[in-house]
Amino acid sequence: MAQAQADHRDPNVYFVPHDSKWPLFASMALFVLFFGLASWFNEVSWGRTMFFVGCAGLILILFKWFADVILESVSGFHNRQVDGSFRMGMVWFIFSEVMFFAAFFGALFYARQLSLPWLGGAGDGVMTNALLWEGYSTAWPTAGPGEVGGVFQTIPAWGLPLLNTLILLTSGVTLTIAHHALKADNRRQLLVFLGLTVLLGCLFLFFQVEEYIHAYRDLNLTMGSGIYGSTFFMLTGFHGAHVTLGTIMLAIIWFRCAKGHFTKDNHFAFEAVAWYWHFVDVVWLMLFLFVYVV
Repeated sequence: MAQAQADHRDPNVYFVPHDSKWPLFASMALFVLFFGLASWFNEVSWGRTMFFVGCAGLILILFKWFADVILESVSGFHNRQVDGSFRMGMVWFIFSEVMFFAAFFGALFYARQLSLPWLGGAGDGVMTNALLWEGYSTAWPTAGPGEVGGVFQTIPAWGLPLLNTLILLTSGVTLTIAHHALKADNRRQLLVFLGLTVLLGCLFLFFQVEEYIHAYRDLNLTMGSGIYGSTFFMLTGFHGAHVTLGTIMLAIIWFRCAKGHFTKDNHFAFEAVAWYWHFVDVVWLMLFLFVYVV
């Protein structure tokens, strides 16, 4: 066993954890989660309970799985080859997220620039407009022909959306300061500014919830408000989910920093979360411009 550990610490040997039970358990939890979700959608009485049992099981498994990976890291099993794999994995993960949001922005572009003019009679849609939706206005935002979901109002860009933009931009600055503090081995400054980043992420989510409550209660802007409502909540909602995940990741990194897990030369987990958070910032800037302003 000692010899095996010595081999694992060899900088020329790529560390592979053997006999890990977590992939199997995670697959089982995912099966329960999605089987429960499908049953819930089909109005099976136990579907909802099964879905939440699967969610709880997956969260517990991921917690233990990541704890094992952290233990491997602080025990010195991760060499440069493993570090390179982690970096490549994070790059491809963020690229997949870029494509994820590109599809959503593509849907918004298609609805605004192609579908809307066609419904209003542009190009080949002249006869369709005359026969089905005569006099339909193609002004954006729109709920579509027949005002699906009823008349609604939009959220002004210069209220909560602008405030949330400033919050996220500020969080990017505080995270960068924390990163420089880590590289300078200034632990106190690191913990202060990383903690501020976590708080700013929570504040962003708080104001987004306030915005959604205002939209539903006062503006009649819901997910049923035609194509505008669908694209609005699809884009802002999924971004909010990413901010939630990013805030949780930052909080975990804060606790790891407090326990002294990182050095000024070896802190890829911090860098990975920072990459993700800056990606979330850039996506929000695009959202603010194309969903709220334009």
